[in-house]
Amino acid sequence: MKVSNVTVRRRLFIVLICTTLLFTALVVRLGYVQLIQGTEISEKAEDSWRRNIPFTAKRGEILDRNGVQLAYNITSPTVMAIPAQVKEPEVAAQKLSPILGMSEEQIYTLITKRQSSVKLQPGGRKITLEKAQEIRELNLPGIVVAEDNKRFYPYGNLASHILGFTGIDNQGLTGIELTYDSYLKGIEGSISYLADAAGREMPGTTSKYVEPRDGMNLQLTIDKQIQTIMERELDQAMIKHQPNGVWAIAMDPNTGEILGMASRPDYEPENYREYPQEVYNRILPIWMTYEPGSTFKIITLAAALEEGKVDLENEHFHDPGYIEVAGARLRCWKKGGHGSESFLEVVENSCNPGFVVMGQRLGKETLFDYIKNFGFGQKTGIDLGGEENGILFKLDRVGPVELATTSFGQGVSVTPIQQITAVSAAINGGKLYEPHLAKAWIDPKSGEVVETIEPELVRTVISEETSKKVREALESVVAQGTGKNAFIDGYRVGGKTGTAQKVIDGRYSKTEHIVSFIGFAPADDPQIVIYAAVDNPKGIQFGGLVAAPLVKNMLEDALRYMEVEPRSEQVPREYTYGETQIVEVPNLIGMSVTEIYEMMNQNFNLATSGSGSMVVNQAPKPGERVEQGSTIRIFLSDPPAEPKSKEETDEKQKNGN
Repeated sequence: MKVSNVTVRRRLFIVLICTTLLFTALVVRLGYVQLIQGTEISEKAEDSWRRNIPFTAKRGEILDRNGVQLAYNITSPTVMAIPAQVKEPEVAAQKLSPILGMSEEQIYTLITKRQSSVKLQPGGRKITLEKAQEIRELNLPGIVVAEDNKRFYPYGNLASHILGFTGIDNQGLTGIELTYDSYLKGIEGSISYLADAAGREMPGTTSKYVEPRDGMNLQLTIDKQIQTIMERELDQAMIKHQPNGVWAIAMDPNTGEILGMASRPDYEPENYREYPQEVYNRILPIWMTYEPGSTFKIITLAAALEEGKVDLENEHFHDPGYIEVAGARLRCWKKGGHGSESFLEVVENSCNPGFVVMGQRLGKETLFDYIKNFGFGQKTGIDLGGEENGILFKLDRVGPVELATTSFGQGVSVTPIQQITAVSAAINGGKLYEPHLAKAWIDPKSGEVVETIEPELVRTVISEETSKKVREALESVVAQGTGKNAFIDGYRVGGKTGTAQKVIDGRYSKTEHIVSFIGFAPADDPQIVIYAAVDNPKGIQFGGLVAAPLVKNMLEDALRYMEVEPRSEQVPREYTYGETQIVEVPNLIGMSVTEIYEMMNQNFNLATSGSGSMVVNQAPKPGERVEQGSTIRIFLSDPPAEPKSKEETDEKQKNGN
């Protein structure tokens, strides 16, 4: 059928309209792409062409409370390859092999990978500066020495469990390094370049450098000097007592700040692979759980005083050496008992039956409320991984015997960090603080403090008045009770011993104990509290004989380092036969030798220096306190001649003329 001219023109017109519309749409689309999306698309294209060589950020330093560096980075370059730019891979592998200590086959496989960039590991990771310079001088195309660093711990194993360590990529793996990894690691930088589809650098283009952002510096609450003192004593304890382990924590009881924390065995963070996993993965002061023994009696004492269930001075108790509870005979540690004693003497003597009576007067609901309020049975919240909860009896399973044994620290399981945190609350006025290790965050460039971590009060558990009574009672324990071996003349130390049987295979061991002591000073205004425990020491296994001297040595040096002033008043130490007393050095300066020998008693020996009849100096100085029987060295000289009268002087001059 023949199509009319009109129909042909109509069809042509429709085609023209459609073509015009399509062309217009194309123009609009091209304009939109060019003008509106052009920048975005160009950036995406550039991103697809760009190849990055990462530059690791400098990990933040870790400092002690006084700014001493405990962990920082040292330059340690890493060798990388850009496979598309390596022109002669066989030659490059041959030259790099002896420097990196890798086989030519290993290197060849890496530098011929179909990747934008590869690290020549393990031999090329964190190499020395000398090796880095040697590789740069080879001028091998496609081989780049990138800036990198590695972690350095200048004091070796000091505070190793607190600090932890990092992995090959500077990532935190344990300890504080892991807890605050996101703040310490910083943000990675890079050098980037444009490459074609084959990975070849585009001619006429320039590289782009993105500066890495260094991690924040972390200031800890620990004091490097106190930490050193503690670790020295732990090392001595390991040698002297040959235990399975030993651990200690020092805390500021008024803030919850950890001043020192350590355990043995320990390790060197830089060489952690050389040690068993259980050594570096277990932070014993927060992980170890065990029955606390008599150190737990502090909580029973605080609760009984707060509730008005006991009068320490005026109320008496008779201890026959045991107490009967629901058909069970619970014994005192002293065979035959302590006889008649005040409740203060119950505390001094660490008398189990006396504490059972305190627990019975409180009742299970009240006692366990205090135990939980003091933080037992739950994590303290310290900023370290691996903390344990401890174990308490469920209240509905607490009968008369369970109440009794809990009162003197048996049948419950606690951690060292729980114990020191709870005792700090008992002596600081009744305030339970969350223990912490982080003190402040510091900007690595400006050195300014960005954030300060303030003490976090959890709750108030007892009154200030009760806390004062607890301090006084615990000072008596050290001066006149089971803690005498922690007595420090002039510093008013308070504390409590602990000796607990270990539970092995579900039964109490008759031969293995964990012995402990917790001490604080000064008792009138506690500045530091230290808890130490020794696991299964060889020989004598009593907290007062093993752990108390350990804490004494730590406290004595720490108090002097902290420049804590000695106290003029102190509960006098009770001495037993054979113990050496501490006595005050008299003032002998200005006295004659005859006078000295007439007034001297059996307390001192004398040694003389010089000649003459009068003492002009002495050592030790007057007022110092030393052990009875110590030697005082006196320095002698003749007294100066008396000045002559004016008449005698004039007569002498006249005769002389």
